[in-house]
Amino acid sequence: MAQTEDPVEIRIDRASPVPLTKQIRSRLERLIREGILAPGVKLPAGRELARDLGVNRATVSLAYEELVSEGLARAHVGQGTFVAAPEEKSQALPSNLPSGLDWSSLFSKGSQLADADGRRRAPSSQAVRSVPGLISFAGGMPDSGLFPTEAFRRALNRVIRAEGPELLQYSPVGGYPPLRQFLAGHLLRFGVEARPEEILIVNGSQQGLDLIARVLLDPGDSVAIEEPSYSRAIQVFRAFGAQLLPVPLGNEGLRLDALERVLGRHAPKLLYCQPTAHNPTGLTLSAEARRGLLALAARHRVPVVEDGFDGGLSFGDRQPAPLKAADASRLVIYIGTFSKILFPGLRLGWLVAPRPLLERLEMAKQLSDIHTSPLIQAAALHFCQRRLLGRHLSRCAAEYGRRRTILLRSLARRMPKGVTWTEAQGGFSSLVRLPERIDAEALLPGAVERGVAFTPGSVFFVNGGGESTFRLSFSSTPALRIDEGIRRLAEVIRQAMSRPSPRQDVERSTVPLV
Repeated sequence: MAQTEDPVEIRIDRASPVPLTKQIRSRLERLIREGILAPGVKLPAGRELARDLGVNRATVSLAYEELVSEGLARAHVGQGTFVAAPEEKSQALPSNLPSGLDWSSLFSKGSQLADADGRRRAPSSQAVRSVPGLISFAGGMPDSGLFPTEAFRRALNRVIRAEGPELLQYSPVGGYPPLRQFLAGHLLRFGVEARPEEILIVNGSQQGLDLIARVLLDPGDSVAIEEPSYSRAIQVFRAFGAQLLPVPLGNEGLRLDALERVLGRHAPKLLYCQPTAHNPTGLTLSAEARRGLLALAARHRVPVVEDGFDGGLSFGDRQPAPLKAADASRLVIYIGTFSKILFPGLRLGWLVAPRPLLERLEMAKQLSDIHTSPLIQAAALHFCQRRLLGRHLSRCAAEYGRRRTILLRSLARRMPKGVTWTEAQGGFSSLVRLPERIDAEALLPGAVERGVAFTPGSVFFVNGGGESTFRLSFSSTPALRIDEGIRRLAEVIRQAMSRPSPRQDVERSTVPLV
């Protein structure tokens, strides 16, 4: 049995309300339980550890005594304290000892990544059970079969040959300067006038949301937000302790009458919205409604976080210009991304904001990750400059539009009376509404057994509600499988509608929340 004394790094937090003895004991206990401190290893001498930590020797001695009493260590007079062997620990520990720490008891009150009922979790995209022949409408993501992988590989090869040493070094936190310059011109296509220094490159729109919340929100601040809304935006704002004020959607998007009431009564710190290709409904706010929204924001002096979606992936008539294009009051923070229009795996997006705010966002980003990969930025720029993005968007818009048409026709043909849905004008999804007594989450396990999956709508609602809704994402579902998927789903819904049973608590299945 090893008897050598190994170095052990222990950090204590003197500002913490947790007693120093407990901090030392907890650290050593974790190292022992995880096998990092092996059986027989001698713990540091109490006098030396006390000196290193700057604490009283009695504090360390008490921590060691607690480890011994729990069977995690053994003490030998004149020799020291050693990690107990497995058989010693098993004899000393009670059989009902918990297998791990209850982390939920330690979470910050502001880190509300899930509601009390656990409904607003953020499951992995791999969480849907693997069922042979499963047709999934659950992942709101582009179809990887349409990715221009080879063209992007060539772009990567070209830029690393041309600028390899520079692109593999540290890079400006604001972003690769040529990409910021390109985006300034690219955004002009949509009416957005932004100088390169007003554009911040970020690791996807999700980091953009995180930085905005980090810079602008304090615990207790309120944020007005569409309902339903993008689930991960809900999670980000709650993680920073924000109080969310839901603003309901109408048939054409955000209801301005409801927004005016919220702004008048609560004076929120921010308004978050998706005026184009809304997730999960696919709705797009009209040009007139956009003007009304901007007028309300200007009157109440509330900043607007516009989560943008490229107008090239719209269906039917041309999409209205982004809110940022008519932002005379300079209140709009615009978020754009390559994740939906190119590859999610790039994790490449941008923020457009007034320079004073952008400087603070840059500071927050530098503390977070120093910079976004310059190699990826340069490759994306080269891809765009060769006009490959435009070709890719045209191809995707045609294919996604075809799938959207098939979905809507299948819903109209197969869904039972009483089921309604939104007609996506852009983006990747539509929201389906069931009769009030039907719980979409209760349907999911049976639907998966039948070979079809969807995302329950409750994850897109702020304070409960949405139980009778679910999202259907058509972008990554093969066109030839859509009608069969809707047929299976309609059977499940029809069966549920024929049962007079009330809603009841069900095991929550996990599906992607993209």
